[in-house]
Amino acid sequence: MKEEKILSKEELIQLFEEEKLLDTGKGWMMGENEVEIIALHEVDPKFLQDVTNAKFYKIIEKKRNI
Repeated sequence: MKEEKILSKEELIQLFEEEKLLDTGKGWMMGENEVEIIALHEVDPKFLQDVTNAKFYKIIEKKRNI
């Protein structure tokens, strides 16, 4: 996975349910790649009550430190 993916909340939940996206306790893995999950909110972040309640999320591959 080289590009970023933008998914709905439902699609993100489905990836976890299908175990295509795994929480290792140390980070999230998608296939062989460690990824970041970023919540995309429609409102200014300073007005957010619940940062986990976004309609869309972006998944991006984490850069490896070599």
